[in-house]
Amino acid sequence: MFKIGLLGAGRIGNVHAQSITSHPLCQLVAISDVHMPSAEKLAATCGAVARSTQDILNDPSIDAVLIATSTDTHANLIEAATAAGKAVLCEKPVDLDLYRALACQEAVKDSGKPVMIGFNRRFDPQFAALKRALDAGEIGKGELLSITSFDPAPPPVSYIKVSGGLFRDMAIHDFDMACWLFGGLPETVSAIASSIVDPAIGEAGDVDTAVITLRYADGRIAVIKNSRRAVYGYDQRVELLGSEGLLTANNVLENTVTKVTTGGAVSAKPEFFFLERYMRAYAAEWTAFIAALESGSALPVTLKDGINALAVAEAATLSAKQGKPVTLKDGKPVLA
Repeated sequence: MFKIGLLGAGRIGNVHAQSITSHPLCQLVAISDVHMPSAEKLAATCGAVARSTQDILNDPSIDAVLIATSTDTHANLIEAATAAGKAVLCEKPVDLDLYRALACQEAVKDSGKPVMIGFNRRFDPQFAALKRALDAGEIGKGELLSITSFDPAPPPVSYIKVSGGLFRDMAIHDFDMACWLFGGLPETVSAIASSIVDPAIGEAGDVDTAVITLRYADGRIAVIKNSRRAVYGYDQRVELLGSEGLLTANNVLENTVTKVTTGGAVSAKPEFFFLERYMRAYAAEWTAFIAALESGSALPVTLKDGINALAVAEAATLSAKQGKPVTLKDGKPVLA
């Protein structure tokens, strides 16, 4: 039985608490949060105890921690947890700054403790099935990847101001998806972006609509489309054209009922947002983490994967600002 500490009792912390408590090999024993009443409330629902983060890290009986705190704390907590001898699953991103994330990787290296970054979309049943088909050679070599990721509505501007920007906050999932499907970093990144959904987002220094093109050294291309507004729901699709066919993972709908009449055909909308769309993915992500700890096998998503996605995010941010393609050299963005 693995004893688990949860750091962070906000919205995503509550999601992860469900995954931990439902796993037969896990016991959620302690929860911390900067707002202690939130930790106490969540702990009361899952048989855990609210404790300070430092107390959790200092407790030698706790085997692993799940970090679901604010982004600016991730790197520090990863370092502290691994130094304390604990395995870590940390929500994305590693940090908002690529060089801080690289420093974190160096600090963790000596601990020998496993660190997994929470790119939950890899564990979505639809996307996982697409990846298996690609790896099995069912469409030959993947050549042209298209990723659509539209939120139903923008977050509050107060969140935008601390999020690190659309590329580091929202699109970073799609950058990881491209790296995962195509097996590594692209050679060049080109991005165009604007703020047309909410003028306040632009006033806060961010964008809400973007198209990013990733070009790989062998000529493969990935195109990513992002928007903070899709009034019909959470639009999450992947299409991959290969040398011998096409793979498509479509939206998960609110229900499977389709009405067909003389007036046409009508089906349900996509699931509303990420909690509805990806609950199964979060559970599968935690299961994969525990399976790796139990067997001693390699983690399915590594700290390096988190750094790669952040490198693409920084390159996209630079490209959108400069209006030029950005090259990734040794995993770091350089203006072409």
